[in-house]
Amino acid sequence: MSRITVSFGALLIAQIFHSIEEYRGRLWESFPPAAFVTGMVSPVRELGFLVINALLVAFGIWCLLWPVRHKWRVVRPLLWFWMLIETINGVGHVAWSVRQGGYTPGVITAPMLLVAATYLAVQLRHAQSPVSRAA
Repeated sequence: MSRITVSFGALLIAQIFHSIEEYRGRLWESFPPAAFVTGMVSPVRELGFLVINALLVAFGIWCLLWPVRHKWRVVRPLLWFWMLIETINGVGHVAWSVRQGGYTPGVITAPMLLVAATYLAVQLRHAQSPVSRAA
């Protein structure tokens, strides 16, 4: 198993813990963009949140099991996309908590997202270097 596969798997695990924290903190009740998006999925925002996060995790698992594991051509842009989204997610939660002056749902696991996304970026950059291509 490659370091990129392991890195992306770690990012998915971090996202699962992050989604659980957001759910337990009822993110859709305290963060207006989450309320808006979950309300577009279901008038019961809690259900909308569950559906969105289940789809996100399912998509991540699909990415891991097919494009990443089988080294599809789309894997690099796909993983850079995941890295970017999770970095924004992690930074956004920290910034929101700083602005609020206290705990906001998702801030405890946000650093996990940032570390995992950064490590994935390092692995992707390393895999692009001429030395690693020749090896």
